[in-house]
Amino acid sequence: MRENKHFVALGSRLKGVPEVLTLGVKPNFHDYTPRERELILGSKMVLYPTRNYAEFLATMGKNFFPSLETCLYADEKIKQTTLFYMLGVPHPRTRIYYHLHHQEILNDFSFPFIAKLARASAQGKGVFKIDNEGQLKHYLSMTKVAYIQEYLPHDRDLRVILINYQPVLAYWRKSAPGNFRTNLFQGGTVDFGDIPRQTVDLAREVARKCRFNEVGLDLIYHDGTWCVIEANMKYGRKALKMKGIDLKEVIREKLLSGELISGCRS
Repeated sequence: MRENKHFVALGSRLKGVPEVLTLGVKPNFHDYTPRERELILGSKMVLYPTRNYAEFLATMGKNFFPSLETCLYADEKIKQTTLFYMLGVPHPRTRIYYHLHHQEILNDFSFPFIAKLARASAQGKGVFKIDNEGQLKHYLSMTKVAYIQEYLPHDRDLRVILINYQPVLAYWRKSAPGNFRTNLFQGGTVDFGDIPRQTVDLAREVARKCRFNEVGLDLIYHDGTWCVIEANMKYGRKALKMKGIDLKEVIREKLLSGELISGCRS
């Protein structure tokens, strides 16, 4: 049965797709059986290697999806911000403060501002609106590395999901009353109406610049400008299901057609 599979995946994203053999992500390469190792190294494209194996596959010149950058920048707010600035991607004013420089935060930012945990802030968790020194002190007690961002007042943001740099779905996320966060897990709601085409085009351009070939980009409109807030490689599926989009089937079709772009660059 295994020999009839055309592609090998490590991560579970495509589990159940007939043409894909999902092996799981094992901490040591030699935890795979000799035959599994042979399949990984001989596969025309390794799918969802995760950060564990993406760097090794890139060094070896192996084809894999998603891209190395998609794997490396997942759940890395600090690295994403630096990348956005270096590429000229519009992004809210953001600064990073290591422990010895926490006292400088209030020299650079006035209340209110946004503070995030550099990692583990998916689904709106680990994201705080800081209105006073007491809230700032509490936030700083949770992290040695402070990620501080200007607060852009808004009641909705736009999420654009892109696969292979092509938009699959764009939708508004509207915040619940009294909550500054638009995440659906924080009570936000979805609206598919009046999606600005130029913003979807901006998201496509940003994804290509960053080499994120599977991503959900969040954008906010403020003072006449669209800003990219962050890139989500572990984006939710609720809106996709609401629109009847089967993400596995979307990726499968791109894979079988040969359209899927490898994460390896020569």
